[in-house]
Amino acid sequence: MKRVLVIVLALVFLLASFCLFAGGPKEEVTKKIKVGLVTDVGKVDDKTFNQFAYEGMMRAAKEFGLEANYIETQQPTDYDKNIQTFAEEGYQMIVTVGFMLTDATLKMAGQYPEIKFAGVDQFYAEPLPNTMGLLFSEDQSAFVVGALAAMMSKTGVIGCVAGMEIPPVIKFRRGYENGAKYINPNIKVLGVYIDSFTAPDRGKAAAEAQIAEGADVIFGAGGPTGSGGIVAAMEKGVYGIGVDQDEYYTTMGGGPAPYLLTSAMKRVDNAVYNAIKAFFNGTFEGGHYLGTAANQGIGYAPFHDAESKIPKGVKEKLDDILKKLADGSLTTGVKL
Repeated sequence: MKRVLVIVLALVFLLASFCLFAGGPKEEVTKKIKVGLVTDVGKVDDKTFNQFAYEGMMRAAKEFGLEANYIETQQPTDYDKNIQTFAEEGYQMIVTVGFMLTDATLKMAGQYPEIKFAGVDQFYAEPLPNTMGLLFSEDQSAFVVGALAAMMSKTGVIGCVAGMEIPPVIKFRRGYENGAKYINPNIKVLGVYIDSFTAPDRGKAAAEAQIAEGADVIFGAGGPTGSGGIVAAMEKGVYGIGVDQDEYYTTMGGGPAPYLLTSAMKRVDNAVYNAIKAFFNGTFEGGHYLGTAANQGIGYAPFHDAESKIPKGVKEKLDDILKKLADGSLTTGVKL
């Protein structure tokens, strides 16, 4: 009897040991990876880059079973603090939104080399192994809307109100010009750079001058400055084209906006999703991601209230151009 009791106790001990051993590692394996997003000044429902980045993060979180959270920056002096909050709370990846966070992102990435960082619209002259700048082929999205402008123009004159003469804006302007000339080699493209992204009054004045010269489509490629050009187009009853995000919701407040054709978009949502996917799959590399037509990193916004004004053939041509840019059979011809 004693012997049976000893055997039973031994079996119980072995079973308990097995359960303890099996339970420990299982908790480690099922512990969720944490991803955080720090916005530029603004909120995650602002219908601009902050919202698109948030949507990309949440799509990845749902697909890969991640824990995701965000911090909405109230003022630029909070950048470092907000990033550090996630770092100190054990987040394994942090997404920061906007070129204004470039320095803060690099600084924090240096202090927390074990954490992966992805920065929207951030170029790193010397990227760290744990930083990925999310950049975009502005010339491709501009090429598509330039082609649209040429097909919709009745005067053979179109305009562009651009912001500061920096590489992304140069690519927007040149891509727009080349896309228009791809459709109509003889089209006249008026354009101007304005040395501020926050001067809608100057953008509006520039657009009005171009409209006076016969332009019947205005591409606003310069933040609020370019948006001023779009507003001028709406007021004059000529077509406008937005940039970066869908300006039907931002500049035009959700409409009605029957003369806003579309916007040349950066697909920030897809870029953020792909960066997180790379991290989850273990393929994350320091450097830069480039959003192109091939990886759905760029595109154009829905036509919204202008839908009925755009002929079927024009829509089919836009789809064809986007497809050719994606497969490489067509290039924008823009080189900086």
